[in-house]
Amino acid sequence: MLRELLPIALWREDAEGRIVEWSLAAQDLLGHRPEHVLGLRASPLLVPDANRELAERLTRRVQAGETMVGTLPVRHRDGHMVPMEMWIVPAADPTGRPGAMLIAVETSEVLRMRENLAAMESLFTQSPIGLALLGPDLRFLRVNDALARMNGVTAAEHVGRRLTEVVPGVNAVSLESLMRQVLDSRTPVIDARRVGRTPADPGRDHMWSCSYAPLVDRGTRTGPGGPAPADGAADPARSGRPLGIIASLVDITESQEAHIEVERARHRFALLAEAGARIGTTLDLRQTAEEVVRFLVPQLCDSADVQMLEAVLEPDDPAVSSRGVLRRIAAVFPEPVPPSPLLGPGQTFQLPAGSAYERLVLDGRPTFLTDADIPVLFPGKAAESLRAYLSTRFGSARTVPLVARGQVLGAVTVTRLKTREPLDDQDAVLIDEVVARAALNIDNARLYTTQRAAALALQRSLTNSELPAVTGLELTGRYLPASAHDVGGDWFDVIELPGGRTGLVIGDVMGHGIHAAAVMGQLRTAVRTLARHDIPPTEMLRSLDAVVADLGEDTMATCLYAVHSPATGTWTIARAGHLPPAVVTPEGAVSFLQGPPGTPLGTGAHDFGTEELPLPPGGLLVLYTDGLIEARDRDLDEGMRQLGRALGRADGPLDEVCDGVLARLLVDPARDDVALVLARTTAGSAATPPTG
Repeated sequence: MLRELLPIALWREDAEGRIVEWSLAAQDLLGHRPEHVLGLRASPLLVPDANRELAERLTRRVQAGETMVGTLPVRHRDGHMVPMEMWIVPAADPTGRPGAMLIAVETSEVLRMRENLAAMESLFTQSPIGLALLGPDLRFLRVNDALARMNGVTAAEHVGRRLTEVVPGVNAVSLESLMRQVLDSRTPVIDARRVGRTPADPGRDHMWSCSYAPLVDRGTRTGPGGPAPADGAADPARSGRPLGIIASLVDITESQEAHIEVERARHRFALLAEAGARIGTTLDLRQTAEEVVRFLVPQLCDSADVQMLEAVLEPDDPAVSSRGVLRRIAAVFPEPVPPSPLLGPGQTFQLPAGSAYERLVLDGRPTFLTDADIPVLFPGKAAESLRAYLSTRFGSARTVPLVARGQVLGAVTVTRLKTREPLDDQDAVLIDEVVARAALNIDNARLYTTQRAAALALQRSLTNSELPAVTGLELTGRYLPASAHDVGGDWFDVIELPGGRTGLVIGDVMGHGIHAAAVMGQLRTAVRTLARHDIPPTEMLRSLDAVVADLGEDTMATCLYAVHSPATGTWTIARAGHLPPAVVTPEGAVSFLQGPPGTPLGTGAHDFGTEELPLPPGGLLVLYTDGLIEARDRDLDEGMRQLGRALGRADGPLDEVCDGVLARLLVDPARDDVALVLARTTAGSAATPPTG
């Protein structure tokens, strides 16, 4: 092996200084083939002219029995000088006379080997990477201090022993099998993972990245006077004799743990993003709760239920006085279904005093549940099978408070079956974050549901469901709240005025929700109050404009006020930005009034005018809000045309006419509130047919 690493030239000279033996390494280093130099005198061939005298003195001393060592230049076949480290030793020539054997190594190669050996020594003594040399029998020949520290075994205790003997607490058998493959195949292996415990840290698993490379004698070449060439076609990396293995090891425990933590964080963020997309898609409280449990099961747990405090769900109900009653509003349990309806949505239960559930509501802090906590909500003999079901099937459980805007709304309880890994701290962090985000969605849905119910109640209380019987008119009307949106401020009313006259009012407050409904209520009250003073329509609108202005800059509304006089059969109509009413003559002709539209209430423009409409018996006046005629696929003009076509046959019963209009124009669920009033003049109302 040394000859491979450091080529050594060798030749012999007889008593006359003729070359009698010439090695292949000498040929490689000095360029002369053996057949060209054998029998020639060495001094004229190899020694520079300036060193001839020195060469003769050295030859005489060697022939006298001395061994000479030194650095001398030797002439190459092409004429350049090769500095060489020379060992000249006495050796008898073929005839028995004193001769010499010359052993020479190129000086630069010696220096390179010294540097390599020094580097190798530094690597073994200073490298933080664990290094080892193992023989063909896979026993340690040498290990550095870094590897000794990793294994918790001194370097001396490694030597002569195998891996399975030094650190049996790692997967040493499989690693030795891998090293054997490296020896047999002459192919290195990079980054094989080794996991286990060593005497250096016996209480903790470590992970190492191991790399193995074969050490191979690349083969000897024998020939006359030295090594001979092997078959040049063979792969020198695979054809030599295996000398052993060099192994390097890096402890990657911390980096691997950091990588695992990063992956966990990435997974957690991905799940939270998914939760944000899947939870809170509507403002329906129970559907939002369903979205929570459907997200948690099965990817995070095997069962989940959402429970809310009755005092939160029914804050204004005097019968609900205790904060210790929970109502389950959504639940998912694994198959087969639970053996009791007590686990179903809608069920209520009292929080036992001193239980984990009561502490959860009082403290607002999540907690893991024990086997004793899970069935405690279901006392009594009737729930024995349910308690057994919960205790025997579920291996771990956690309950997390629903906290939003500083208020505990209820709790989410999750469980895992005994056949699955129990919930750990990492699972708890993720579940708690999901529930914390879901709590705001649930609270938004709760507030929306409460406000919508209040707005609907207010609007229903302020909107006539039954119209009064009045002189000279047949009346019907409908109010339809939007099916999928907040309630709005649409309303209509019929007011009996002095002299047998009738006032009709219809309006639309801009916006939705309880605010719009409240504004509508104030306007309806103002109209009724002002109507009792029998003020004209334009004055009515000016007064309403002042009312809206007092409510704030962001409040606006449209309104139409019409007064019918049965004595003359005439309508007096004033508009404040409201849509023009439709008119149907007794003969069935449909038109829309073209009088002054006026400005919306709240703008302060006070631009209101009136229009007189004579309408004979059988004529129809139709008042409506924009929710009737405006839709995704049509604008107001197209909606008015469709309304005109729907009124083309308005000679039937008024309720049927009204329902037919709604059926034709409201094909899809309305996006906005709809108010519709139909007033048909009856016999006894004298009037001249309209000309416009």
